[in-house]
Amino acid sequence: MPNDLIRFGRSVRSLQIITALMLALMTNWAYSASKTVLVLGDSLAAEYGLARGSGWAALLEKRLNAEKLDTRIINASISGETTSGGKARLPALLEQHRPAIVIIELGANDGLRGLPVASAKANLRTMIAAVRKAHAQPLLVGMQIPPNYGRQYTERFSSMYKELSGELDVPLVPFLLDGVADNPQLFQADRLHPLAEAQPIILDNIWPHLKPLLRKQARH
Repeated sequence: MPNDLIRFGRSVRSLQIITALMLALMTNWAYSASKTVLVLGDSLAAEYGLARGSGWAALLEKRLNAEKLDTRIINASISGETTSGGKARLPALLEQHRPAIVIIELGANDGLRGLPVASAKANLRTMIAAVRKAHAQPLLVGMQIPPNYGRQYTERFSSMYKELSGELDVPLVPFLLDGVADNPQLFQADRLHPLAEAQPIILDNIWPHLKPLLRKQARH
């Protein structure tokens, strides 16, 4: 009987050591996750037509360094991406990078193609849910489109971001191209993609809504 008790005690101590190691690993994982921001966007975030490193996502990383915020940027944006494509790619990106914050900058291509607003809205809602399920904080970026498909469609499109923000209590950048869209000189020849000169303005539109999330993550 004494030998059985000794073996039992050793088993308990071994289990305690294993549990402590697992908790330590989980803590390290959480600390690592708090230092990653994932950008899931389209050509407006993918530096379309720009020199590498001059887009707003690259400028964001430089600003984080200047602010001494130990945070890395993973820019998973693809030119031409839609909300459907983003929804399909997001789970693997969450698993691979384990971000603390996900900037969702999608929808413009849905609108430019005249795709159903209800579908785009549902895709964005699914992405927000996936981000939260992964214990990350979503930041939704609002967009507006030209009135190519009529006033009703244009208004429904632009309002879906505010509606989602209110319904799901998600931080929102009201309009990515605020201060840019009304200045043709800030656009490339296609009149759709901003020049490098516009990128600091775009970053300034995002920063006031992102910075509180970064500070919150730094406290955890």
